[in-house]
Amino acid sequence: MPVTQSPPISFTDTAVAFASKSDLELRKMYALFAAMNNNTLVKTGGGLMKTALKWNLPVKFLIKKTIFEQFCGGETIRECLPVIEELGRYNIGTILDYSVEGEGNDKSFDQTRDEILATIDLAHRSTHIPFSVFKVTGVADSALLEKVQSGKTLTAAEQANYDRAKARVDAICARAHQYGVRVFVDAEESWFQDTIDNLAYEMMAKYNRESAIVWNTYQLYRHDRLEAIQHAYTAAVQGNYYLGGKLVRGAYMEKEGRVANQRGYRNPINPTKEATDQLYDDALRYCVTHADRISICAGTHNEASSLLLTELMHEANLRPGDPRIWFAQLYGMSDNLTYNLANAGYNTAKYVPYGPVESVMPYLLRRADENTAIAGQSSREFLLIQKEITRRKAQK
Repeated sequence: MPVTQSPPISFTDTAVAFASKSDLELRKMYALFAAMNNNTLVKTGGGLMKTALKWNLPVKFLIKKTIFEQFCGGETIRECLPVIEELGRYNIGTILDYSVEGEGNDKSFDQTRDEILATIDLAHRSTHIPFSVFKVTGVADSALLEKVQSGKTLTAAEQANYDRAKARVDAICARAHQYGVRVFVDAEESWFQDTIDNLAYEMMAKYNRESAIVWNTYQLYRHDRLEAIQHAYTAAVQGNYYLGGKLVRGAYMEKEGRVANQRGYRNPINPTKEATDQLYDDALRYCVTHADRISICAGTHNEASSLLLTELMHEANLRPGDPRIWFAQLYGMSDNLTYNLANAGYNTAKYVPYGPVESVMPYLLRRADENTAIAGQSSREFLLIQKEITRRKAQK
């Protein structure tokens, strides 16, 4: 029996995409994305902002009311509550992403663990927070993770550190399981990603017996990640647990290539963007085909891949609101995808970073750099905002 048809999707429907924005908010977005189209301004402005904060100059308010307000939910969980409620009004979930880079010691690792536990507690009480998320390097030392992956013997002190790190990961996943809150384990650099994968699969085997609570992340700009998903599926079947996978393209491309060159091994990144796009779409096909065991979140700003997933769901007779399939985009970007998908009944969520302005500056500068560097991304946002402003003027 065919599934109920959802409304047709148009990712150029700006009336839906910007329904939550007032005319004033739209003009502020227009000015911000216009600025981010200027590469020189982004590079110069980013450096000035970092310097001003370092010298304690009074620029925090300006930053908070511009780029921070566009891409972050607030400085604390409490400050994010209005954003969570606003997104929820449009049937869009929030994924609170604690974007503070820790100091690399047990105290900071414990603080990060406690912050993630707080997001899980809030998700348990809220109908608008479908996932929590954490980076393993937020609760464990990256050098230690790398040594584990290398197969070298740990010293007694290192083993004790690693045991504490695993305990933090387990505490997060145990709380998520207790409350039925799904949790993403973020992907990171390839030279310790195997360690992260193994931790994620260990947690899945422990907590994903009834449904996908713990989800691993797969960066499909790596040429081996579809194979990794396939192996993970086989292990899940054999282990009788459910596999959760967040599919992204990737976040460390230049760094991966540089380290591979320095260390003399094959670059794990696909040779072309086209190869990554193909692999991403192949991964979507594989996961939808195996939806009996795999739950996925398509974390992408790519319109073609998003549309493909809706088509794959229809072909597989999966309704738009099937709880095993989600779409996600970053807060402040690609509202044309998020809001139109949500309007058509698909499960959608925004990644909403939060943390003190000074601490999330690296994240904000990456967003600005990426929007400038990715061909057409800022221009795309800018043109859609411009289109909506024009449409509203014509209606007055």
